[in-house]
Amino acid sequence: MKAMNAMKTLYLPLLILALLSMVSTRAFAYDIAVENENGVTIYYNRINGGKELEVTYKQDHNCYSGEVVIPEKVNNIKVTCIGDGAFAGCPNLTSVTIPNTVTTIGSYAFRNSSSLTTAIISENVSTFGSYAFHNCSSLTSIVVPNSVKEIGNNAFEGCTSLTSIIIGNSVSTICAEAFYECTNLTTVIIPSSVKSIGKNAFWGCNNLITIISLNENPDVIYETSNAYSPFELNTYNNATLFVPEGSIDKYKSRAGWRDFVHIKEGKGPDNEIPDKKQCAKPTISYRDAKLLFNSDTEGAMFHHTITDTDIKSEISNEVQLTVTYYVSVYAMMSGYVDSEKAEATLCWIEVDPQKEGITEGTATDAKQLKAIPVLIQAADGQISVEGAPEGTKVAVYDANGMELGAAISRGGTTLIPTHLASGSIAIVKIGEKAVKIKR
Repeated sequence: MKAMNAMKTLYLPLLILALLSMVSTRAFAYDIAVENENGVTIYYNRINGGKELEVTYKQDHNCYSGEVVIPEKVNNIKVTCIGDGAFAGCPNLTSVTIPNTVTTIGSYAFRNSSSLTTAIISENVSTFGSYAFHNCSSLTSIVVPNSVKEIGNNAFEGCTSLTSIIIGNSVSTICAEAFYECTNLTTVIIPSSVKSIGKNAFWGCNNLITIISLNENPDVIYETSNAYSPFELNTYNNATLFVPEGSIDKYKSRAGWRDFVHIKEGKGPDNEIPDKKQCAKPTISYRDAKLLFNSDTEGAMFHHTITDTDIKSEISNEVQLTVTYYVSVYAMMSGYVDSEKAEATLCWIEVDPQKEGITEGTATDAKQLKAIPVLIQAADGQISVEGAPEGTKVAVYDANGMELGAAISRGGTTLIPTHLASGSIAIVKIGEKAVKIKR
């Protein structure tokens, strides 16, 4: 017995030392901290063996404020998850943009972020964790993207400013109390994919007056006599349930649904079922060594692809660097169809080939090498050249070398009308620099 006590006496300090050692190796709640393009520091943990990143918090949770735009990659590693509690308890957080690489929003992710008004959620998110937006009392509207399969327990409980909700057409389960006490919610559109609505899912939504169900063959839900009923008696008595054409008799015979006093066929009093709009085609510009994308669709995100003619693998003694980048970008946003692609060619030209020490530059060091960036775009039947030096001749040729048009650069942008068909190859000559583009 004494020997056992002696062993306990020996092991206890060792255990304490081991625990202290574990704490010292992880002094923070995150692995890395990186500043995004807007100057906001975002904290990440490495997951999946370090192959992916999840957004997390600093030690005190209350570390994010204002507008936060999460990048798709950090140090060339994809950001795939918003971790549990990542933005929880951030009273000054106003908006967040979640990139298309993110597939999971963890539990309590934005809980008690009382100033959050806008959450732009990527089309690849498949899971909303429990209490994800719990008590986000300033959130006015949200689109649950089509990629989401399940809305977790209490996910939007207490979003008291929320007035409408469009649920993506891949959601099969609305879990218990998902929209509990969303007191200003007036309209909800339930897609045909929903097979299960959990207990008290819309309980306490006292201003809910329009429910649009898109399911032609509704499954049963808890009835008003059951304490687990998804809607309150007040909603059953006063709200109007709109159902697909020809399905009203099915709803009147299904448990739970038949308790609604007012059932009508149609798209709602104001045709609330939205037709999918397409994002506006983006524009491309180049300023301060950055490519900039913009779209008339407010809140749109941009998916871009950049290829470099110099990126190739071959066997040779030298590589001729042309420094020409082909840019393709489209706009996307939840609830919208992706926009048409916008394309451009970015290259660098000599300011004056006769001046000593001035050579063609590179994208990473253009200013140092004293070269001028030029952005070439083809749209609406004409070629646009932005950035060519004042007074420079700009000419466009077809693939056979025939000149199709020419102009002298004035005011930074040169427009040359052409009759090239879409997909045709053209040669744009800016001074002595020739660049091949696709119309």
